[in-house]
Amino acid sequence: MEEQLKTGTTTIGIACSDGVVLAADMRATAGTMIVDKHAEKAHIISDDFAVTIAGTVSDAQLVIKLFRAELKLKEVRTNKKPSAKQAANLLGGLLYGLIRQPSMLPGIAHFLLGGRDNEGTHLYDLFPDGSVTKVRDYVSSGSGSVFAYGVLETQYRADLPVSEGIKLAVKGVNAALQRDSASGNGIVVVTVQRDGIKQIMQKEWNITL
Repeated sequence: MEEQLKTGTTTIGIACSDGVVLAADMRATAGTMIVDKHAEKAHIISDDFAVTIAGTVSDAQLVIKLFRAELKLKEVRTNKKPSAKQAANLLGGLLYGLIRQPSMLPGIAHFLLGGRDNEGTHLYDLFPDGSVTKVRDYVSSGSGSVFAYGVLETQYRADLPVSEGIKLAVKGVNAALQRDSASGNGIVVVTVQRDGIKQIMQKEWNITL
């Protein structure tokens, strides 16, 4: 049980005036050992959705595969793209089922979902118990979230554009990198805007910016 691969993790989601910013660190741990310095914790799911992950890696990877497949299946069945709310509820249902099925290793995975649809861009917090919360400002998950929240609480504002949201997300993750031993090795940043989803940064570091 102690040796199962976990992400440790600091992830951040910021709702900006013109989009959503998602960010995560790049360290995966097993107990006190660093087992991966290039862990992928920000995933572009489709042209409309991206997620960050925190928790047990195997569970998160499985849910991502199922989420991609179910989104495509829903699009084929309905002949239209799912809305952000529908996608969030679908992901929440997958998490609800995962944590409640009998297992020697209970599944624990926390997702932040950024999406775009006809109504604009959206940010959701998907807790491991399957709960779905629409986020209107910012959210952080993982072991380093307490440090990230200190930055977000003092520097976020409602009219923040994506260009400044990126800088704030980097500051938040970097604050966690300095104090949380389970977070580290760099940062990945993904933006969700009306014109598309982009990974705009993947940088390795272990020093104060």
